[in-house]
Amino acid sequence: MGEPDMLSEAVRALREWQHEGAPMQLHPGDVGWFCRFGASPAAAAVRIWRRDERVVAVGLLDEPGLLRMTIAPAARQDEELASRLAADLGDPSRGVLPAGKVAVEAPADALLQEVLAERGWTLGEPWTPLRRGLTEPVPDGDLRVEVAGPAQAAEWASVLRASFTGSTFSEERWHATAAGTPYADARCLIGYDEHGTAVAVVTVWSAGAGKPGLLEPMGVHRDHRRRGYGRAITLAAAAALRELGSSSALVCTPSANVGGVATYESAGFEAWPEVRDRCREA
Repeated sequence: MGEPDMLSEAVRALREWQHEGAPMQLHPGDVGWFCRFGASPAAAAVRIWRRDERVVAVGLLDEPGLLRMTIAPAARQDEELASRLAADLGDPSRGVLPAGKVAVEAPADALLQEVLAERGWTLGEPWTPLRRGLTEPVPDGDLRVEVAGPAQAAEWASVLRASFTGSTFSEERWHATAAGTPYADARCLIGYDEHGTAVAVVTVWSAGAGKPGLLEPMGVHRDHRRRGYGRAITLAAAAALRELGSSSALVCTPSANVGGVATYESAGFEAWPEVRDRCREA
């Protein structure tokens, strides 16, 4: 299977599995955001499990030692599949995860959580998922927001770099993101203050009409914080997802990022129970 086929198959399955009320899980937008590194690295980071030629689980090696994954809803309590996944995750020779310290993000309602715990995998740091329903129109955030296209790629990238310490995001990576298969259902937004200065950016990813959409990433320029721009660009993101037909807007951030959680809550997002990765120390 070629690289485009691998990515398309993973994205199709992830789109199909998104539904309201589901626990936080790997989203097509997560694969789309990883496409900033290019199609070949994205395909190499994808892990697919099949049963009878049907996809039953999808993973994304988001970092060298972090696999973010989800499982088909109907198979999340399947004992045989949970055992198979745990075996693959625990054996570096199977090519899913490397040796040494690693972590797995899996849905909270998956039997895999219990199986990994039984095999000695511990809990990692807490993350807070947040959701905003999109049944009703989203209020304006008092910030001029535009959809960023190729002409704004450098500007969008510059704001994102200034939003995250150590970020190396570039104009080239914006173009790689936009060229990825999942970007057909995405929009990059850029917010401008009253002086026309770009101060905040966000990317939103739809999984299809009637399904939850994702914000990933969202950032405010370090020189323009504490002015409400995070709330404003988040409201714009929710409005954009509503226009794309999404049923709700989702985001997940480390619980230690108290300011980030507060920003999302100020934009009408409701915090869900914390989630944690499963970790293997060695």
